[in-house]
Parts: sequence; C-alpha cells; structure tokens
Amino acid sequence: MPARDLAEVYRRFAEDAAGTSPLSARVAVALSGSAGALQALQAARARQPAVLLAALHDLALAGRAPALAAAYAAGDDEAAAVAAVDTLLRTPDVLAARRPVRTVETARCAVLYPAVAEAARRAGADAVGLVDVGSPVGLNTHLDRLGITYGTGQRLGDPASPVQLSASVVGARPVPATAVPEVVARVAVDPDPVDVTDPDDARWLRACVPPDEPERAAQLEAELALMTADPPQLVCGDAVEVLPDAVARVPDGALPVVTTTWALSRYPLEGRLRFLHRLDEVAARRVVAWVSVEGVGVAPAVPTLGDRRASGHSTVGVTVLGGSALHAEAVGRCWSRGRLLSWLADS
Repeated sequence: MPARDLAEVYRRFAEDAAGTSPLSARVAVALSGSAGALQALQAARARQPAVLLAALHDLALAGRAPALAAAYAAGDDEAAAVAAVDTLLRTPDVLAARRPVRTVETARCAVLYPAVAEAARRAGADAVGLVDVGSPVGLNTHLDRLGITYGTGQRLGDPASPVQLSASVVGARPVPATAVPEVVARVAVDPDPVDVTDPDDARWLRACVPPDEPERAAQLEAELALMTADPPQLVCGDAVEVLPDAVARVPDGALPVVTTTWALSRYPLEGRLRFLHRLDEVAARRVVAWVSVEGVGVAPAVPTLGDRRASGHSTVGVTVLGGSALHAEAVGRCWSRGRLLSWLADS
C-alpha cells in the first residue's frame, strides 16, 4: 500500500474515532502526518490503526514508553501524538508484537441468559456446563454471574454483580423469568483464547480500551475481576475439531450448553454443517443443547421465520439434541449485538 493511501487509512480512522476517543484520533492523525512513522507502518504492513494504537497503549501500560504513558494519564492529546510517533520510531518491536484487538462484548449476555435458561428448561436440567465458542475472552461463560435489567423493568441474573448491563425489549412477549440453573463448568473455545489470569493477556485487554475512555476501562476491570475469580477452562483450536473435547469437560449429570454468538458466520456453509454434525456426534452419547445468536440463516437447522438474510437483525435459536432427535426453534430476534431483544417463544 503506498504511503499516501496508508496515511488516508489512518486519517479515516481518526474521523471515525473522534466522537468516542479524541486522543486516539489525534494520535492517528499524527501517525498519518509523519513520514518516518508511515515508512515504518508501511514496511510492517500495519494497515489496521486500532491494532497499532492498542500496541502502543500496551507498551505504555508495560512501562516501556514512559512519555506516552504520562501523556495518556494526563489526557494530553498533543503530547500523546508526539510521544506516539517517537515511541513507534524508537521501539520498532511494537510493530512485530501486534495482536488482534480484543474487546469484551457484554451486551450479548442479555440475549444468551434467557435462551440458556430456556434450553435447560426444555432439557429438564438442574445444572449446566457452558461451552462458549468463538468469543476468545470467555465472558459468555459467566452470564449467570452478571446482573441484567431489561427495558420492561424485569431483572435477571445477579443484582449484586459488579457487572451490570441493560437491554431493551420489543414485542408483546416478555422475556422468560426462568433463572439459569447452577453452572458447574465454564469452557471457552477459540483458536486464540485469552487467558484472563495471564498478566500479559490481561494487559492486552486493557490496552485495547482507548486511554481516554475511563468508563469502558472501569467496566473492563469489573469484568476481569469476575472472570479471574472463576476463570473458564480454555480449549484452543477450531471449534469443529475440538468441540467433543470441550463438551467432555462438562461433568456427567449436567447439561452441556454450547453457545455461539456471531461465531458461525466465519465458516462457509460446509463448515457450519460440520459444526452441527459434530454436535450430533456428541449428542449420541448425552443430551446437548446449543444456543445460537447468529445472522438470519447462518445457524444450520434453526428456522429463519421467513426473515431475509442480511436483514439487519439476528436469530436467537435453541436447539436440543439427544440420541437421534434434534429439536431446533427460533426463540427470538435481536439487534445491536444484543442491546435490543424480541422474545418470540412460549415459555
């Protein structure tokens, strides 16, 4: 990518970021205007500004960029811009140490909670093991320990939890009041899972939050505290291949509930069908439930309710498999990554 095009990428990022993180926007503009910085970014093919800014923040948090850390702490955009360019030029390994940006998306738990409770009710389970696929941080496995308030005033989960979230509800049917039963296993499956008990991994999560967004940073600290108190078991690998191992970590007598939230769209149709086949193989030995929150038509076997693909919302599915039986139902629709929910099923 020519330097001028790369500079435009960083300037456009700055325009998008200005509304939420003026500091990140100013740093991106500074990088786009520095010939030395652009040369380094071009050589390293650093075409994702969010990743590069997180890597710089990580250096600051690790104590390896004191001037940048001081500028971030002071909220001084201009000083941060100068220090960021200087840090990039003086610390070239920041480019080699880039990792994918990781964020903890809590809102999806407002949709998962009632769907997991419904899956357990349908299976007659009084204990579950949560096996979350495709969310590397693993907060979905702690959905029973969050507090959720819906726009109707209804509350689910733990009202005393340090992590509280809210969601709006549309439609005539209320969200079921059924509680998630006892969770006896928490398992996170991902090709590159984040170990919240590892200082470097935890610091990287903090680095992915812009320095001038203190509310997001405080929310992350509460989420980290919740997860480190009872960290999920991590299963590294492609879900289609390692799903039997992940489910096997749920003790006998408990219902394994596999959850996917916008994870299957990464697979072609063949891969999604293989995922369902893997579930079916596991269900030959024990009853398994699958709670899916995926785009319309993405989750195999889950009805689309006549909705069109790419319609702007996602389908919430509950599938129970056991022996040769498979029962799949679309129990709801959601929008805005779980911030708006419409419950459809009878409970």
